Amino acid sequence: MCGIFGYVNCGICRERRHILQVLFNGLRRLEYRGYDSAGISIDDCLPPSSSATSSTSFSTSRSPLVFRQEGNIESLVKSVYEDVAAMELNLEESFSDHAGIAHTRWATHGEPATRNSHPQTSGAENEFLVVHNGVITNYEVLKETLVRHGFTFESETDTEVIPKLAKFIFDKAHEAEGDQPVTFSQVVLEVMKHLEGACALIFKSKHYPNELIACKRGSPLLLGVKELNEDASNESTLNDSKFLSKNGQPKEFFLSSDANAIVEHTKKVLVIEDNEVLHIKDGGVSILKFDNARGIHGAAPSRPSSVQRALSILEMEVEQINKGNYEHYMQKEIHEQPESLTTTMRGRLIRGGSSKAKSVLLGGLKDHLKTIRRSRRIVFIGCGTSYNAALASRPIMEELSGVPVTMEVASDLLDRQGPIYREDTAIFVSQSGETADTLNALEYASENGALCVGITNTVGSAIARRTVCGVHINAGAEIGVASTKAYTSQIVVMAMLALAIGGDTMSTQARREAIIDGLFDLPNKVREVLKLDAEMKELAELLIAEQSLLVFGRGYNYATALEGALKVKEVALMHSEGILAGEMKHGPLALVDENLPIVVIATRDACFSKQQSVIQQLHARKGRLIVMCSKGDAASVCPGNSCRVIEVPIVEDCLQPVINIVPLQLLAYHLTVLRGYNVDQPRNLAKSVTTE
Repeated sequence: MCGIFGYVNCGICRERRHILQVLFNGLRRLEYRGYDSAGISIDDCLPPSSSATSSTSFSTSRSPLVFRQEGNIESLVKSVYEDVAAMELNLEESFSDHAGIAHTRWATHGEPATRNSHPQTSGAENEFLVVHNGVITNYEVLKETLVRHGFTFESETDTEVIPKLAKFIFDKAHEAEGDQPVTFSQVVLEVMKHLEGACALIFKSKHYPNELIACKRGSPLLLGVKELNEDASNESTLNDSKFLSKNGQPKEFFLSSDANAIVEHTKKVLVIEDNEVLHIKDGGVSILKFDNARGIHGAAPSRPSSVQRALSILEMEVEQINKGNYEHYMQKEIHEQPESLTTTMRGRLIRGGSSKAKSVLLGGLKDHLKTIRRSRRIVFIGCGTSYNAALASRPIMEELSGVPVTMEVASDLLDRQGPIYREDTAIFVSQSGETADTLNALEYASENGALCVGITNTVGSAIARRTVCGVHINAGAEIGVASTKAYTSQIVVMAMLALAIGGDTMSTQARREAIIDGLFDLPNKVREVLKLDAEMKELAELLIAEQSLLVFGRGYNYATALEGALKVKEVALMHSEGILAGEMKHGPLALVDENLPIVVIATRDACFSKQQSVIQQLHARKGRLIVMCSKGDAASVCPGNSCRVIEVPIVEDCLQPVINIVPLQLLAYHLTVLRGYNVDQPRNLAKSVTTE
């Protein structure tokens, strides 16, 4: 759940100032992945000889510089420039070849502190440096072994064993081979044999100046490639796997946990696969792969083999990752929802006509719909917001498919080793496509023979690659840690999935066509509800000093209650709880008094009359009510004008959660800003949960 970044310039003169700026900007793009500490490593001077190779220069190359700082990226930037000035380093010094690495951390092992920040080092001379995303599960065993061989450890991290293990392997190989050089790739391949768990790693070494090695197992990592004066329209170059080989052309390479940090430099990327070791050297890239690398289950590795890979093109623009005229990413992403929903549905809804019915076309699923229809059950699996989106979609999936639908929190499914059968369809929902618990559940379901379907926002993500089929939600880049537009797009995709699965049933045709009409009109309805922004800010001002908030919902909007409460909890740091309204009298009613603010979602659907009863009972106990209702229903849901009313447009019941969540997103946003918290980087949370 950290962000890692690497930058290599080959045959292109870059000043030290420029190199620092590229590394800092890369971290800024990745800060949503972790922001409790950060660090970078650069070289302090040119290598002893510009023509020296790694086999001859390792003994004389000077140690790389390492800068680490607790806190956010700007704290690191300030600290680095102060240190550079104190060291009297020339920021205008140019490097024709240089390799730098950077890291922004979300703590897993060890508290946020400088000693626990990355890059982690092999020792005082910084012979080997590593930045890491993921968790090494056998680090304690490796640490004990290295301590017995004389290594001392300064941090509490699992990562520190990696560079020290690299040094241990390098020293042993050098002793055994004498003057026979050991390559950087050989060292890292040997290191990878001993590591268990999930990891994305970038290695830098004083023994191999101007080289970087990247490798991954489970955690995301991409390579971006930019040639000097490259022509983005040169298709033959883009699709030529030889582009990654040494060809003497000046190049820049960018390694990143996320495409967000690459797209401003180049759109030519390679998604690094699990168990690949990618070596950047002399303007070329070589890739080695284990067919059966050691992993979580400890399987013995096979001999590495060289592989050829072609570059692909990023389907995103720099504008998508900028805030534009908005103050915060979360604010921008809330207001982008009409456009993101339009993009999610584009090309997938068929309006019908005189000769054909209205329908849905999901290209990634068309060959598997029959199998899904014959399933014993459909199992939705997700975490957090993605789980809530699936929960909002469960009723319409059951109604249109006629197949029982169950819900599973990914971590709980694994803890219980819950039954998954060959006759099941397991649908994995994840914004990032890299969520560790969801990926582990996917492996478990695959081993049990279920048809695994992915719903994710990230093309080329682990879930997109490892599922048999699936649907991309196409919501666009989401930078704010608290998911907003991805949530509403997930609901729409799962509604379309229900329509596609139930598309062969004549008895539900009228219902399906009504939902499709509602989908076409949904972006306009969201634009309408976004006009409540000022009203939600006013409500936030009334709630700013409150310590707790309850949200009651049922039916389709039980998920809305959970998600609305989660948003307030995540960013405003206020205790909030989503409650199934049908359970009100089984405990939660004891909390009701004239002080506790309570949101009741009572829009028009099959549960409307029951929610009216809930409002009456809360009112009888002097509850401090905030009622969300359909336009025109204020008088019927608010007895004697005794509560605050939020009126929203009415849509098809299965789409109402998309409308109803927007005021609660706005409320959470304004509460956070008014309370003085960082809305894009909430305390203790990161965007992509890539560790268990």
